[in-house]
Amino acid sequence: MFKVAVCALLVLASTAINVQSSIWTSKDQKAFAQIHQSGWGKFILNFAELHLSTGGILSELNSEIEKLVDEMEEELAGVHHEFNRRTDVHNREVARLEQEIQDKERELFNAHDFFDNVLIPQGERFAAQLEQLQENIAQNRRTLEQATVQRANDHETFEAQVVEHNDAISAIDECLQLLSTLEAPSLAQVKKVQKNLAKIQNSLKKHNQFQIFVKVLLEITVDSNFADQGALRDIVVAFNNLRVELVDSLNQITADEADQVAEFNAQVIQLNQEHAEFQRAVVVKNAEIEANTTKQEQTLELIDELDADLATLNGQLQAENDDYAFATDVYNATVAEYNKEINAANQALELLNQPRFQDYVKSQLKGA
Repeated sequence: MFKVAVCALLVLASTAINVQSSIWTSKDQKAFAQIHQSGWGKFILNFAELHLSTGGILSELNSEIEKLVDEMEEELAGVHHEFNRRTDVHNREVARLEQEIQDKERELFNAHDFFDNVLIPQGERFAAQLEQLQENIAQNRRTLEQATVQRANDHETFEAQVVEHNDAISAIDECLQLLSTLEAPSLAQVKKVQKNLAKIQNSLKKHNQFQIFVKVLLEITVDSNFADQGALRDIVVAFNNLRVELVDSLNQITADEADQVAEFNAQVIQLNQEHAEFQRAVVVKNAEIEANTTKQEQTLELIDELDADLATLNGQLQAENDDYAFATDVYNATVAEYNKEINAANQALELLNQPRFQDYVKSQLKGA
């Protein structure tokens, strides 16, 4: 390249070839015009004229010019090599980026699919299950409250029935005691027996099964003067039968009350056990909901990260394509320029080896 610099200085000092000289044909003039469009072609012709005009040998000039062309072709080969290397790097980089983009797009699709088709339905299902558990708890407490109120009402009814039965039994016992002392009862004693029967009837008015006994006894005591001992015995038997019925009835309602208390206690235990199970299930479900919410947040963060990564990779791919496109433009322009200069140099070399060029130089020397 040192020779090139020296030659360039010489060219700047030389006189341009007169292409309008009569020695040149129209074809030569056209060739000169094409060669002069190239810096190297113009330089070679001017340098050749200077070289020959100063006594230089044409063969030496040819050798130097051929070396110059070889250097340009070698440099062009280097340009091709560097561009091929750059193309290999570009293809590898594009393949890598496109694969990473494809992988990232697949990860992003899977993340969206997991969020939309797994986490969201799961969260909705957990919420519905929690709502159902809360409704179960509320229903459980309502059932317990209703059972407790019903048990209190039933027990109150039971206690009232016990009082009624005991009152009736006491009245019967009083009648029996009174009847046991009667031989020739006075009107006052008869009235007292009838009063006790009215008391018994009032105590048992809610118990239809006893009303027939009370009615018969009332009729007997109203019609009887208690003087007839046979009739008196019948009345005593009737009172005893009614007392047995009342005692049996009292025993039965007492047994029923005990059974109802046992059933109520068992129901309370069962309801409380169910309530505890519901409460434990609520704790578990809340934990599942919290885990689902956390997973949703993590997945959304992952989606944001994947979006950012994908944008970065696409940006890198675009930058690489843009850079390679620029490198390709530079390469094509460089190759075109080298080809233009090499072609012009070869044309100039061909022209200066024509006898007309040498004759032209000689004519210029004689004219000087």
